[in-house]
Amino acid sequence: MPIYLFIVMALSGIRVIELAGLAPVPFCGMILSDFGAKVIRIDRTNTVSSVDVQGRGKLSAALNLKKPEGVAVLKNLCLRSDVLIEPFRKGVMEKLGLGPLELLNENPRLIYARLTGFGQSGSYAKAAGHDINYIAMSGLLSMLGRAHENPYAPLNLLADFAGGGLICTMGIIMALLERTKSGKGQVVDTSMVEGAAYVGSFIWKSQNLGLWNNLRGENLLDSGAPFYETYKTSDGKYLAVGAIEPQFYEELIKGLGLDSTQLPLQMSNSDWPQLKKIFADVIASKTQEEWCKIFDGKDACVTPVLSLDEAASHPHNKERGSFIVDSQGGISPRPAPLLSRTPANPSLNSDPLIGEHTVSILSEFGYSQEDIENLMLSGVIASNKTKSNL
Repeated sequence: MPIYLFIVMALSGIRVIELAGLAPVPFCGMILSDFGAKVIRIDRTNTVSSVDVQGRGKLSAALNLKKPEGVAVLKNLCLRSDVLIEPFRKGVMEKLGLGPLELLNENPRLIYARLTGFGQSGSYAKAAGHDINYIAMSGLLSMLGRAHENPYAPLNLLADFAGGGLICTMGIIMALLERTKSGKGQVVDTSMVEGAAYVGSFIWKSQNLGLWNNLRGENLLDSGAPFYETYKTSDGKYLAVGAIEPQFYEELIKGLGLDSTQLPLQMSNSDWPQLKKIFADVIASKTQEEWCKIFDGKDACVTPVLSLDEAASHPHNKERGSFIVDSQGGISPRPAPLLSRTPANPSLNSDPLIGEHTVSILSEFGYSQEDIENLMLSGVIASNKTKSNL
């Protein structure tokens, strides 16, 4: 694991207020934190434990936004912050008096990031949904799945994290960059439907190239082609094969011990099922490790399908320090991309408890000890002293 001696990171000096939510907003906040921003997560006061497993490097303040005094505290935090990230459905923040009109009026430099499934406008703006619904609406789900099977969602990666958290992060950083020229903040409206569709721009813009002419699961890149597929090895593990280009395909054929002159043509779609069976039978004759020894160092585009544990321990990933280990022994990916001069330096401490930093945060924002005690007694804020000893 590389050790970074850098103190200043790319987002050092940026203060972010993140309203606690599920997967996409916490991911957005974690990225900003990993690259140096000070991220303050606003948790609910009546919640015992957080479901945010992406709280790395964040601080937690527990605040009751159902009370006017809690709303006033949040406004004060936003007045001296650069970014607000909120995960609620359209209209929730406005009902609290925390909409962009109010907050940008008080702090014109604020980047107000809104991350929802369907965005801030349109007939679905207030509708509930999850990743599978958003990618269904993006058009992409219709193209995901095996031939003659129902479409299936690739975990909750496309909408929640790629089209949601990552796209929202990009919007925030672009708004921060633009602010250096205009001095003004703005609203970042991230729709996970649109974000997922945008991630799938290649799919949309390649429809005239002939890549998707066949039914789902019968095309070049959707498991239809025998040379772009996963295969089971004799020890119950898998190989990933991606030998599309002719020179890579020939290396694949050689590595499998086959003769291309005795096989159907690579791009003969009608022969793909037969060719796939030939490949499957050959690959099933050896273990994954045996195949790796054959293909390592060859440009055949063949790699092992690694479990999470195996990925962290793979020699290539270890050489690059691609995974980090936190103070509890948990393994997670190192922040990406790797910047040469100001790389991310993620915290290895445990994620914050709800309300762990309430007192210290409010003190930093100018609240006196008496103010804090009064807010505590009235149920506006909460503090978890188990870990912080505040």
